[in-house]
Amino acid sequence: MAVSVLAILLASCALAAASFDKEFDVTWGDGRGKILNNGQLLTLGLDKISGSGFQSKHEYLYGKIDMQLKLVSGNSAGTVTAYYLSSQGPTHDEIDFEFLGNVTGEPYTLHTNVFTQGQGQREQQFRLWFDPTNDFHTYSILWNPKHIIFMVDDMPIRDFKNLEGKGIAFPKNQPMRLYSSLWNADDWATQGGRVKTDWSHAPFSASYRGFKADACVVTAGGRPRCGSSVGTEVAPGTGAAGEWYNQELDLTRQQRMRWVQSNYMIYNYCTDPKRVAKGVPAECSM
Repeated sequence: MAVSVLAILLASCALAAASFDKEFDVTWGDGRGKILNNGQLLTLGLDKISGSGFQSKHEYLYGKIDMQLKLVSGNSAGTVTAYYLSSQGPTHDEIDFEFLGNVTGEPYTLHTNVFTQGQGQREQQFRLWFDPTNDFHTYSILWNPKHIIFMVDDMPIRDFKNLEGKGIAFPKNQPMRLYSSLWNADDWATQGGRVKTDWSHAPFSASYRGFKADACVVTAGGRPRCGSSVGTEVAPGTGAAGEWYNQELDLTRQQRMRWVQSNYMIYNYCTDPKRVAKGVPAECSM
């Protein structure tokens, strides 16, 4: 009984919100990125001179990543808040959330993408069913050997499935760090670049809290350490990882995802007439 209680306590500690100063490095921005409140809050700033960004100290090879964000408020046109997992190099893998700002009163665009072996162009875009600037909301990436599932407040919005058996690449071998940045992209971000950043509203700020990673962390020796609640070093898939490792969407959650896609998706690369004319990507017909 004592062992079981200890295991539960350890698991609870492992999934508690992590301290930003222990888990992340602010990598650019010359002081515009700040870790506050004893490591429980991180803010990124953007002005006309520079944006800012941070990255995780650890690399992950599969995991469930949660982060609470509160986005730039007011006139955020031209700004992009990016939050993504990525490896490095010309054949990198990447799993993207990007939040494209808009003029006051107009909704943000949530932009998602998946890169495999350096190839992206798998964009799906959504509106949100709430104002993401009023309060913090949780944006999650579930990445396991069979699925990449994007979630907003635990609501699934996208499921990129492993279809390697059909000849479609899937991220599985390259460890990825978690990155985030706030930057100016007014050449494309808002209404195709027609609306530019209004610097009279600067500095712009995005806030982060509640980071959790139930994941396989790559150690200095290159081995993934799964099941952080027990601290054992194992290869992925041997049973020490959490439930996320084999998680799929059940029927109810599939229905919720379809509801989001039916009501809030505004762009899908699989149905873009310009893309379709050149041939539908293979995964779109599966």
